[in-house]
Amino acid sequence: MPELPEVEVIRAGLTPVVAGRTLAQVRVLHPRPVRYHPAGAQGFAAELAGRTMAEPRRRGKYLWIPFDDGDALLVHLGMSGQFRVDLPDAPLLPNTRVQFDFDDDGRQLRFVDQRMFGGLQLSADGAELPPQIGHIALDPFDPDFDPEAVARRLRAKRSTVKRSLLDQTLVSGIGNIYADETLWRCRLHYEQPNASLSQRRAVELLSTARAVMTESLTQGGTSFDALYVDINGSSGYFSRNLAAYGRQDQPCDRCGTPIVREPFMNRSSYRCPGCQRRPRRRADAQ
Repeated sequence: MPELPEVEVIRAGLTPVVAGRTLAQVRVLHPRPVRYHPAGAQGFAAELAGRTMAEPRRRGKYLWIPFDDGDALLVHLGMSGQFRVDLPDAPLLPNTRVQFDFDDDGRQLRFVDQRMFGGLQLSADGAELPPQIGHIALDPFDPDFDPEAVARRLRAKRSTVKRSLLDQTLVSGIGNIYADETLWRCRLHYEQPNASLSQRRAVELLSTARAVMTESLTQGGTSFDALYVDINGSSGYFSRNLAAYGRQDQPCDRCGTPIVREPFMNRSSYRCPGCQRRPRRRADAQ
């Protein structure tokens, strides 16, 4: 699933394409991506036509495109959702689900989704923040994000560090890839208890997550296959710099110990057994 860097790359790419343009027609080629619209696919298309888009915005893994009337188009990419931009007469890519035509007859916006876990939703009064994602916490790139306050909340949770990094109501935008990379850099096991962290160490954890995602952004995000590309179909290259995630049996860049892959919350965690030791049952404060 695309995480913060991948969604931010898409948001930045969409901005010059859609901001200030008015929708002339929306065509829903498959109803599943608009399954949450009460009036169905035809109603979704009819209600979007004639609206003018503003600059796309993002919180964590969620993206929305405000309209100048105060509503918004809320987007969740799911596992394989993509926005692609092309000329209106260009052949459609396989799995194109929704087409957006503009009144200037310029480049067309297309929503492509192979697995169809993604979704598009009209959010009433959602231009500033769609109410559907009001429970999602600020992400580390938000100007109002307070790492000291979030670190205190993290330490107070009766949980462990990776579960907390993945908790989108605590800090948003971090998924499995960037959690594993953050923990590798901090030399922490994914089951390290939150309560064992000092305030300084918890702030360091959050700062490291931001640093990892910043590096990913400069390389267009992380791509392992064609399910994540930017709006022009280009892949991100941060996968070449991953130290832990996806590197099972490869030597740790720090100590040479082979990276292991272990089950975690119906997914996998990657870590170095040498650098990221399993915590004791009663871990001392760091």
